[in-house]
Formats: sequence, structure tokens, C-alpha cells
Amino acid sequence: MSIYAQGAYEIRCEWGGYGVELAGAGGAACVIVDVFSFSTCVDVATARGAKVYPYRSRDSGAAGFAKSLEGFAAGPRQEGGYSLSPASLVDLPPGRNLVLPSPNGSTLTLSAEAELVIAGCLRNAPAVAERLAGYGGAVTIVPAGERWPDGSLRPAIEDLIGAGAIIHGLRGPKSPEARIAESAFLAVRGNLLHVLKDSVSGRELCDMGFPQDVDVATEFDVSTTVPVFSEGCFVAG
Repeated sequence: MSIYAQGAYEIRCEWGGYGVELAGAGGAACVIVDVFSFSTCVDVATARGAKVYPYRSRDSGAAGFAKSLEGFAAGPRQEGGYSLSPASLVDLPPGRNLVLPSPNGSTLTLSAEAELVIAGCLRNAPAVAERLAGYGGAVTIVPAGERWPDGSLRPAIEDLIGAGAIIHGLRGPKSPEARIAESAFLAVRGNLLHVLKDSVSGRELCDMGFPQDVDVATEFDVSTTVPVFSEGCFVAG
């Protein structure tokens, strides 16, 4: 086993694609945390009875795939309508099939080989932790992070804090990486909106004209939905 696998601990935390890979190789459940977009969108949509189909890219194939499902594809935030803006999905009609193109959360989900894959965020962190308490195996929490212009991983504090919020609700031996994520959450849990609105990702969203997405994404423990990935889509599990 890789020395990076945190295999001596039941509760683990590792970033991005490699974290997803380690979760599958180690037989752990995998929770993908992409707070300012994907995971929060999945939580909001599945809470309204939607099936959410991750899609790797934003090309024309997403629309065709959505049509084959008698559903629709989320577009870029700037185009309006249903999109990777969590706020745009708050009034999503119940029971729809939503194709969600995303360069981070969707890509990680479709790469995951763990037997249990969950979308976690601040909104549903306690509910996800409760679901994992009954899992009976190792758990890897995967903060998705963002991307630098060259495509490399940019660690994002909103995802670290979201991961920590889930880890805080779990019991069992925690890796040092997991404990650091938990500590990050505990340090700011009383001031999530202010801290994350002032973060790099939060300021980016506000500058783009989407401060409401920060508001929706930083609501803590407002959802009991646990989106589980099964047969190509997330459903409320």
C-alpha cells in the first residue's frame, strides 16, 4: 500500500483525484466535497427529488446526454437558468433529471471506484457523518479543490473546511490530515459566511455577481439529504 494512503486510520482526508484513487484502492467509502459548486448543487437538487448525473465537461455532449434522459443540462453560471450556481437550483422542479457538468466534482465522482460515494458539503455535513457512522468501514473525505490556470490543483479552504465539518461528526481514529481539516472547521464554524466570503473562491464568486451562491453554500446543517452515487447518478439516499 502507498505510504500516502493513511491506511492506519479509519477516517482519512486527501485532496483531489489522488484522494479518490486512494479511497478506491483502500476499500474506503469516499465523500467528495466541492463546497462552492458541485457538492452543494447536488445536495440542493437531490433534496428536491432530482437525479443528478455528473458530466466531465461542458461541451455539447452534455445537452445530448440530458436529452437521452428526458432531462436537462446545467449551463455556466453566466448564462442564467439552471447552472453550477447552487442558488439557481433552489426552486428546481421536483423529480427532474439534471446533468451537471463540472471540471472538479463531476470528474472526481466519475473517477471514484469506492463502493460508497457521497457528495458532502456544509449544508449536509452532520447528515453525511450520521450516514457514514452506519457504514462500518474506513472513510476518505476528499476536498476537491479548484484549478490554477495551468490545470494543477489549487487547494481551496472552503473544501478543507467542508471536509472538516463532516470529519467532526465522525468517531474513530482520525489521520493527522483529517484532524487538521477538523481543526479548520472548528476554528471558523461560528463565522462561516464571513470567512468564506472573504476567501479567494468567495471573492471570485462575489466579483462574478454570485454572492448568493456563497450564502447558500455556507449554510451549515440545513439539509438532511445524503446524496449517494448509484447507477450513474446521485440520488437522495
